[in-house]
Amino acid sequence: MFTGLVQTIGIIEHRDRDQLVIHCPDLVAKIAIGDSVAVNGVCLTATHISDTNFTADVSPETLGRTNFGDRKLKYVNLETALAVGDKIGGHFVSGHIDGMGKLSDRALVGNSWELSFEAISEVARYIVFKGSIAINGISLTVSYCNESGTNFRVAVIPHTYDNTTLKDLDVGSYVHLEGDLLGKYVEKFLKLGSHSALAQKNVNSITPEFLVEHGW
Repeated sequence: MFTGLVQTIGIIEHRDRDQLVIHCPDLVAKIAIGDSVAVNGVCLTATHISDTNFTADVSPETLGRTNFGDRKLKYVNLETALAVGDKIGGHFVSGHIDGMGKLSDRALVGNSWELSFEAISEVARYIVFKGSIAINGISLTVSYCNESGTNFRVAVIPHTYDNTTLKDLDVGSYVHLEGDLLGKYVEKFLKLGSHSALAQKNVNSITPEFLVEHGW
């Protein structure tokens, strides 16, 4: 589990169909073999560590659902796994992305940036106004979205912009998107409907009283 607060930017030194080798000398001291590391928001396992880089295995599933196979991709956001007792400054990020999005516009507003993205429907369902979204592993807040969530915008402060790979994106660049984990559980509970606890209570819909009774 991660928080979406990027610790450093790594450089992809080598890639093939099975592995990524990532140069990150300021972070490797915090990584042990077997540790999980969020690489542009994708949870990967460190399988080898040197003084300056770490290696992570990638499966065909991972390559098929990410842009790690894109030879133009050089810089990646990195975050080590959340430890018990750590501060949660962003939001809970699992590192299991929901799909890809695309930068559609960029505008400088004051001293901050407004970035607009397009999202596929599998991700858009979890995008809500003022909700959390992880973009390339960065925890951000949705400042605007259309009704379906397929078009949304985030406001990015200078510190985040300068210290992540957001500054390297071009209009049309693809990014990894992960919706808020809590929204996925709520969606499942709603889909279960009368087939689970609701059926036992002979209730046809979720009500405020039902949520209170079950600890929400």
